[in-house]
Amino acid sequence: MSRCFRCGEPLRLLPGERVRRQDTCSHCQADLHVCLNCTYYEPGRQNDCREPQSEPVLDKERANFCDYFQPGDGLEREEQTSKAKSALESLFRK
Repeated sequence: MSRCFRCGEPLRLLPGERVRRQDTCSHCQADLHVCLNCTYYEPGRQNDCREPQSEPVLDKERANFCDYFQPGDGLEREEQTSKAKSALESLFRK
C-alpha cells in the first residue's frame, strides 16, 4: 500500500489509477507526485533514483513531471533506512 511520505496517510488509489502531478494528500495537503513517494527513489544513487533514464529532480518533496513515477511507500522506506542506520551505529559503537 502506498502512503504519503509526510504524514503516512494511505493513498486511496483505485486499481489502475495514476497519481497525477497536481494530486495532494487528503490529510496533510503534501504533493503526491514526488520523488519521496516513488518506488524508484533511492538515496545515494545517481539522481537518487533507480531509474537510470530519469531526469534530475532538485526538490524531492515537490511535485515533478517524471514519467517514471510509480507510487511507493515513502514513509516505510524512511523507517527502514533509520532502522538500518541505527543497527550500523550500534554495531560500530565503542
